[in-house]
Amino acid sequence: MSTPDPQVIADAVELACRAPSVHNSQPWHWVADDRSLKLFLATHRVPHATDVTGREAVISCGAVLDHLRVAMAAAGWRGSISRLPNPNDPSHLATVEFSPASFVTEADRDRADAILTRRTDRLPFAAPPDWGAFEAVLRTTIDSEQAILHVLPASVRPQLAEASRLTESLRRYDSAYHAELQWWTADYEVSEGVPLSNLVSVAERERLDVARVFPAGEQSDRRPEIQHDQSAIVVLSTWGDTRRDALGCGEVLSEVLLEATLAGLATCTLTHMTELEASREVVRELTGAQDCPQVLIRIGSLPPPAQTPPATPRRPLADVLDVRR
Repeated sequence: MSTPDPQVIADAVELACRAPSVHNSQPWHWVADDRSLKLFLATHRVPHATDVTGREAVISCGAVLDHLRVAMAAAGWRGSISRLPNPNDPSHLATVEFSPASFVTEADRDRADAILTRRTDRLPFAAPPDWGAFEAVLRTTIDSEQAILHVLPASVRPQLAEASRLTESLRRYDSAYHAELQWWTADYEVSEGVPLSNLVSVAERERLDVARVFPAGEQSDRRPEIQHDQSAIVVLSTWGDTRRDALGCGEVLSEVLLEATLAGLATCTLTHMTELEASREVVRELTGAQDCPQVLIRIGSLPPPAQTPPATPRRPLADVLDVRR
C-alpha cells in the first residue's frame, strides 16, 4: 500500500494548522508514522478559565482535522478517519490513514486555498448578499450527521444580543477568566493568541451587538460605513454533548467557514454564549430545538475594497508535528 511522502504530510499539517481555535490556543498535536497520522488534544494548551470542560478545545481540534482532510485531498490523498480510536486515551482524538485519490478536482484545490484566505474577522459585517442561495449550498455541503445547522431569524437578534450581554455580565468579576483573556491577547508578536491588530476598538465594539468582549484593540474606527453589524448568525448544535460530538461539530465548523470563504463572505466564530449554561439555554430556546448548541458563527460581507484582518500567528511546525518512523 502506498503512503504519502513525509513532506506531503508536513505541508498538509502546516496548512491544516491555520484552523481556528479558542483564543488561537492551537490545542492540537500530530504524530506521523509509517502507516497513519494521529491527532491528539494538547491538554496543557487548553485555556481552562474560558473553556472549563475542554469542549471548545476539542471543537478546535475537529476544525484542524477537517482542514487536514482538505489539505490532503488537494495533494491527491483521501483520508479515512477513525475518531476516538483509543478508549484508554481520551486525548487521542483521531487516526487518519490515506489512500491515493484517483483525481484532484478544482474544488479540492479551491477549498485548500480557502484555508489560507480565511480569517476570523471581529469587525462589523454588512448583510450577506443572496443569503437564501448560500444557505441552500451550505446545507448540501456540511455533514448533517455530525452537527445540526440552525439559522437564527433576524427577529430574535435582540434576544441573542441580550444573551451575549448576559454572558459578559456573569463573568464580570471572574478574575481568572479576565487574566486569561489578557494573556492570550498579549501586545507583542508571538506564535499564538490574538494580536491587538485583530481586536476591535472601543468605538468599533459599540457597533457589535453579539461578540465576546476582548481587551480593546488599538485601531480607531474601521468600517465606519457599517452602522451596526448586519451579519447572519448560525448555530451549530449536536444531539449529544460528548467529546465525540464536539469533535464532529468542529469538523462541520471547518466546512462552514471554508464554504463561506469560497463564497467571498467574512466569518467570525463565537463560543462565549455556549460556555455558561444560562446563556447556552437562551441560545437553545432561540433555535427552537432540544439539542446542544456548541458554536455560533457570524457570516456577512465586507464593503469594497475588501478590508480583511491580518493573519494570526501560528506555532512552528516542529512544535505541532512529531514524525516517528
